[in-house]
Amino acid sequence: MSNKEERKAPVLRFKGFTDDWEQRKLDDTITHKSGTSIEKYFSSKGLYKVISIGSYGSNGKYIDQGIRAAANEKTNSHLIKKGELSMVLNDKTGGKIIGRVLLIEKNNQYVVNQRSEIIKLSTSLWDPQFAFTYLNGPFRKKVLRIMQGGTQNYVNFSSVKKLTASLTSVKEQKEIGTLFQKLDNIIILQQRKLKELQQVKQTLSQFLLNGNTHTRPTLRLNGFEDIWKENKLKDIAKISMGQSPSSNNYNKKGNGKILIQGNADIDNGGIRPRVWTTEITKLANKNDILLTVRAPVGELAITNREVVIGRGIAAIKGNKFIYNLLVQKNKEHFWDRISSGSTFKSISSNDIKQLKVYIPSEKEETLIASVLETIKNKIDFQNERINVINKLKKYLLTNLFI
Repeated sequence: MSNKEERKAPVLRFKGFTDDWEQRKLDDTITHKSGTSIEKYFSSKGLYKVISIGSYGSNGKYIDQGIRAAANEKTNSHLIKKGELSMVLNDKTGGKIIGRVLLIEKNNQYVVNQRSEIIKLSTSLWDPQFAFTYLNGPFRKKVLRIMQGGTQNYVNFSSVKKLTASLTSVKEQKEIGTLFQKLDNIIILQQRKLKELQQVKQTLSQFLLNGNTHTRPTLRLNGFEDIWKENKLKDIAKISMGQSPSSNNYNKKGNGKILIQGNADIDNGGIRPRVWTTEITKLANKNDILLTVRAPVGELAITNREVVIGRGIAAIKGNKFIYNLLVQKNKEHFWDRISSGSTFKSISSNDIKQLKVYIPSEKEETLIASVLETIKNKIDFQNERINVINKLKKYLLTNLFI
């Protein structure tokens, strides 16, 4: 059938399962209890971890905000047990977390604050891991449709429990739940590896490049002992400030050249094409370094093609070593310290040109850039690996459920 809602079974099935899935109101498959206001029982020495709005991660994992609550009659009455779920009903992030659920893995560890609902599953109808995946996935799309509010979004659980849930046998649920549990564990492992690589790059950058504040960096590559020479950026790189074309000449159809105006057009050290312009004002060439000069100041990219740069961008003709120096400057919040303006921070052409940097020999420069580029490539590969797994998970969420 063309309408997914009319299907009685998912596109993909585990071997041996052929029965149609049931449509049941959520309220017929659970019991539930609202969280309660327990702020006055918060204590740094409290026994229980608190589940509140900020506890719900986008990956379905508990975010420990360090909030604890003391044990007493009220908090004990709102403990959530192993195998139960909590659902967040309020959201100040524009709907990013509303309707998400946490699956509790231990007894007597968590107490549920207001604006969350405790959900106890019927064990004859639900496998907890399946419920966790389903409620965070296909079912949450239904919750988002009944979301209300403006600045602060909310849903009433009285409306949520009237929504229809698609259920199969608990035996099939266990197969599906186990698969997604394994996928989630793989994603967590790969994200941990990514974080470790990012920390390695950050540490190496800091120690290999702090010649930009000292004549000798903390860490030297083998065979290099010469002091680094002081320069102004204008003396080692050509700098061009952008100029914005008329908005009458903008388009999103790919006519003309890509326009880079600011941070919104930069992504992970590269450019993100959003707007094109048929009016050519100032150009940046392929492999130029792009630096944002208006809030947020100091973001960087290397362009992979010729682009037009607006007044929020400066183009710098420099090598990968210069690029890494500027990245390190930004991490040290250098541009934030010298930027001007009360509402919108900015830096001037002169601020960039007069930037003091320390430069090693060309050979050491090349080797440092090569080391950092190798780690960046590993980080990019790890990011791509995570993206592939997330795409697989998205595909399975679409095709293993109805």
